Amino acid sequence: MTSSRPFNFSAGPAVLPEPVLRQVAAEMLDWGGSGMSVMEMSHRGKEFGSILAAAEADLRELLAVPANFRILFMQGGGLGENAIVPLNLSRGGKVDVVVTGSWSRKSASEARRYADVQVAAEGTGREIPRDWQLRDDAAYVHVCTNETIDGVEFHDLPQLTNGVPLVIDCSSHLLSRPIDWSRVGLAFGGAQKNVGPAGVTLVFVREDLLGHALDICPTAFNYETVANNQSMYNTPPTFGIYVAGLVFQWLKGFDYAGKRGLAAIEQRNIDKAALLYGMLDGSGFYENRVAPSCRSRMNVPFFLKDESLNDAFLAESKATGLLQLKGHKSVGGMRASIYNAMSLEGVQALVSFMKDFEARHG
Repeated sequence: MTSSRPFNFSAGPAVLPEPVLRQVAAEMLDWGGSGMSVMEMSHRGKEFGSILAAAEADLRELLAVPANFRILFMQGGGLGENAIVPLNLSRGGKVDVVVTGSWSRKSASEARRYADVQVAAEGTGREIPRDWQLRDDAAYVHVCTNETIDGVEFHDLPQLTNGVPLVIDCSSHLLSRPIDWSRVGLAFGGAQKNVGPAGVTLVFVREDLLGHALDICPTAFNYETVANNQSMYNTPPTFGIYVAGLVFQWLKGFDYAGKRGLAAIEQRNIDKAALLYGMLDGSGFYENRVAPSCRSRMNVPFFLKDESLNDAFLAESKATGLLQLKGHKSVGGMRASIYNAMSLEGVQALVSFMKDFEARHG
């Protein structure tokens, strides 16, 4: 079905699959014949219990999450996890952080409240730095595997040695591709990019990392407590979990290029990114400043070489039905976030507009 809605390139909260939004609308007043909206249900009732169980099972299947990882539905977003992770994993000791952009820089700053933090390597926001200086006795190594603002993505996870767990903030590319769990101790991500509405935070934690929280860790943020209570120690973000569960179902049934599920959505993401980066690389009017080896498939920052045209570009793109293309205030320029729910047709429409704008203003 072709939508008449504008194409929303927001970095988050971001576009959701239209079939999911339509199902949410249809079930808003009465979920499953219960006579209640999901927003009105008790989180302890059997109705919501079935929603949570299905969402967790579908998520585990989509990402092939091993049995020795617990899936937690929490709150606080990625910024909250910047504190919650060291409260649970640092043991008050050493934490190494690889800084690749704005979000990993925030992670390092927050973790310093609870641990001895070393910046093991720092990039310019345009590449993944080499020559990491890692400590053998660190409690964990933290990386942001996709920098939403800077547009830098790890396409392969590092293989750490000496048993030091790898913690990944995968907020802005979660569910856009598989995760190599053999290299990960803990992964977390806010929902508002690829998963659902803002308010849900997903945490995947290896069981051997549970039970080490600092005494100052709030009980509701203690991973062991959350795991032991099946994400219901306190009231979870019920409506957000419900919408996320519908997104998981949509992903499981997604077909593209002869593939299905996560493999299909990854292939479409590859094709969308190749189309947009190809246009940028072939233009003398626009530029992307990220090293090609680590360009994000999800967040594509770009700049007009004549920045006096920025306001005109944003006004004309909005009038054409291309929304939220302004870059983050810290870096300027433009940014197209092309998450899972952004169609190939949306990227084609953006590329067509950019070529036309260049022809008229170049």
